[in-house]
Amino acid sequence: MARHGFLTVSINYRLSGVAPFPAAVEDSKCAVRWLRANAEKYNVDPERIGVWGASAGGHLAMMVACADETADLEGNGGWSEYSGRVQAVCSYYGATDLPSYYRTAPSDAFRSFMEQFLGGTPDEFPEIYEAASPTNYVTADDPPLLLVHGDLDPNVPFAQSEIMYRVYQQAGLEATLVKVSGAGHAFKQVTDGPISPSEEEIEQIVLEFFVKHLLRTR
Repeated sequence: MARHGFLTVSINYRLSGVAPFPAAVEDSKCAVRWLRANAEKYNVDPERIGVWGASAGGHLAMMVACADETADLEGNGGWSEYSGRVQAVCSYYGATDLPSYYRTAPSDAFRSFMEQFLGGTPDEFPEIYEAASPTNYVTADDPPLLLVHGDLDPNVPFAQSEIMYRVYQQAGLEATLVKVSGAGHAFKQVTDGPISPSEEEIEQIVLEFFVKHLLRTR
């Protein structure tokens, strides 16, 4: 990404064992505000910020992109005078609809992780599961979205990206869904044949997406 003109920032956020939802979302949004506040120092265009994550990071990326200031997820981490909005978002195999993901989770261990993150089950805390679902925040001013997901992912079903893709389409927003055939979680090959598109091709798709929406619009 750097060779193509991007500054890339890898962020940290509080994990569910330290602080439950919405801490991770608040930290991620705070990181965007921090970057915008320090744009001049790092030679960043504050109007051209994208966010990209995988798995749990994909979920957080979509929350950052779609849950605006009205969602009450900004937290109190600082730089409140700056916007946490972004201009493009890419998710690798991130969960998008948390109640349905809980119901289709591959094991008790995954459900346990979600219960730790969200404080309990969807039956106990339906409003929290809804508040943690990116699909519930999609509005007409959200940024372009790129979803990349293995069709044989056992951890986060491909249907999760399909749900978000449909919601974006219904809102009249730009969205692209890339199905990676023969791929499991983290694009691992799970069949006799290679995954398609390949990891190199996926990287090129992501690069072109961010070039289109963050560089060519200057």
